[in-house]
Amino acid sequence: MKIIKILNNNAVVIADGEQEKIAIGAGVGFQKKRNDIVNQSKIEKLYVLKENEKLQQLLLRIPEEHLILSEEIISYAEKQLDTKLNEHVLLALTDHLSFAIEREEKGIHLKNKLLQEIKILYKKEFEIGLWAIQHVKEKLQVEMPIDEAAYIALHIHTMKIQGGDLHETVRQTAIVRDMVKTIKRFLNIGLKEDDVAYERLMTHLRFALMRANHYEVHSMDVEMLEMIKRKFKLSFECAVAVSKQLSATHGIHLPEEELGYITLHIERLRKYQ
Repeated sequence: MKIIKILNNNAVVIADGEQEKIAIGAGVGFQKKRNDIVNQSKIEKLYVLKENEKLQQLLLRIPEEHLILSEEIISYAEKQLDTKLNEHVLLALTDHLSFAIEREEKGIHLKNKLLQEIKILYKKEFEIGLWAIQHVKEKLQVEMPIDEAAYIALHIHTMKIQGGDLHETVRQTAIVRDMVKTIKRFLNIGLKEDDVAYERLMTHLRFALMRANHYEVHSMDVEMLEMIKRKFKLSFECAVAVSKQLSATHGIHLPEEELGYITLHIERLRKYQ
């Protein structure tokens, strides 16, 4: 394997037979130059360029340090989550991050309307996002808003094994936000976003949506459900209102057993208002 191009001490473009690849690893490019033989023992990750023309095109139009920053964020995320991310994460995150840095340098700030929901639903990924924007600040002296940490969190989440599709993740997060808005309007209350009961409600609504999408039923004893409907009448009516809004707006139908569990979460919120 010969080095074609040095990206930095920890990343080089190499020729491996007929293929061009990006080799990532601590010290893989240290004191190296073009046509040197790469030390294979230092290679931690390989990305095949020929199989991913978009990545190759991206490298031609962005600063190399943006690619390196993305790889460093990916490595940090994998350690924090104790899992390998999908191989497509390098392209997706680098493309997003480079454009985000470019916007910030031009003074263009994008608000993330799902910031609060992402902070709760994808807590670990959001913490990685916070680390990422601090890392960008330290490396490039570009200060990014907290909204960007949420965008990065979504990319990290969807690139986990079985993490799902980015657009579907954003859609479900927006639906959860709308469900919470319906609860607020119905009960005419303000919810404390740092409250444990609020976090539990958000998490339960997210998993309720996932179950509905996969036609799974969160079972509940019939007698228990009837008791919940009698004892927590207002909260159950609120859950029904959420269900009707969800069906009318998004075509998603929640079974009555699911409404029983949602009722319990709503009642807990009401109790601590």
